[in-house]
Amino acid sequence: MTIWILNHHALTPQMSGGTRHYDFARELISRGHKVAIISSSFHYSKYTEMKEYEEKEHICEYVDGIEWVWIQTPPYKGNGVARVKNMLSYTNKVLRIIPKLDLSRPDIIIGSSVHLFAVYAAYRLSKRYKTPFVMEVRDLWPQTLIDMGISKRHPFIILLGILERFLYRKADKIISNLPYAYDYISAYAPPQKFEWISNGVDLRNISYKEKTESTPFVISYTGAIGAANNLEILVEAADKLKEEKNIIFRIVGDGAQKQKLKEMVKIKGLENITIEDPVAKSQIPDILASSDILYFNLKDSPVFRFGISSNKLFDYMAAGRVVIFSTNATNNPIKEANGGFTIAPDEIDTLAATIKQIISMPHEQRAAMGKRNREYCEKFYSIKVLVDKLEKVLQDEVNNA
Repeated sequence: MTIWILNHHALTPQMSGGTRHYDFARELISRGHKVAIISSSFHYSKYTEMKEYEEKEHICEYVDGIEWVWIQTPPYKGNGVARVKNMLSYTNKVLRIIPKLDLSRPDIIIGSSVHLFAVYAAYRLSKRYKTPFVMEVRDLWPQTLIDMGISKRHPFIILLGILERFLYRKADKIISNLPYAYDYISAYAPPQKFEWISNGVDLRNISYKEKTESTPFVISYTGAIGAANNLEILVEAADKLKEEKNIIFRIVGDGAQKQKLKEMVKIKGLENITIEDPVAKSQIPDILASSDILYFNLKDSPVFRFGISSNKLFDYMAAGRVVIFSTNATNNPIKEANGGFTIAPDEIDTLAATIKQIISMPHEQRAAMGKRNREYCEKFYSIKVLVDKLEKVLQDEVNNA
């Protein structure tokens, strides 16, 4: 098969962020398929341009065997009108530029949200090339925006709702990484259209290394630093544990709340926590391996009733460390694996107490807990296991076209 994937925010491991489609593409290519990824090179959370276009609007290159097309889109910060312009620019340029390129002709096209305009571009291209159209839902738009407080009556929300229903009808198959997404999608599509394919981790990139017993004891968080991640709680826990000289905290990443966290640390005069710049995805395994506890936190939100599928969580599990899972999401891989502790979000005292409890455990008990995370990840969330499922879904659609 030749597979095209349209994901506005697809990234490579040399960039900071999720690599779902890079990982899937590499595995598919190893099985004899061809894959093209079409994305923008303006980073969605760092708000920086990652490529130099000179006078062109696109760049074509091979990335580890993947035909990759980068589309130049206008800059933005935050979630205002400028971001919508960025989305529309991606969609318009994809529809204008891609048919003019000498890409391998697709057998099937995947359009992946975050935003629905990218999915619409995939639908339009599927009509042009007469291929099956797969809609991948990674964020439930517009429901996620509504849960964030935007009115259902906002014209943009109404537009997204109309587009969402149109795309669900037109899709030959609907994939979501959210385990309970069909509870929402069922209002628009029959069950035979839907398939759950989680995010996961390429286990070749994160090897299991048992942590030796040593001090200081390191609690780490890696990833986005946004309002949803609620990392003020971790800073407050560091403040409560500042007299424990054998404990240090690391927050590694970028996002809108980063400066606020730095100011909190400065005001409180904390010396047991660092707020560090983001690193390439390829450097994350070293940070995880040097940690004793990995912290996963999401602010409580109604949208998590459809489950979560966070890339960083599967990286944490693959690293084989104890995980503190602090969210009220419907699914809980850490509890399923018996690989850590589950606490409610926003509970500073509970978080500090849980950290002290983990430190007081025998080293062998912590190691066994971390190893269970690794084994569970190998069984259910490795890229190979997930692509087994994806490959069958795509091949069935191509065969039935």
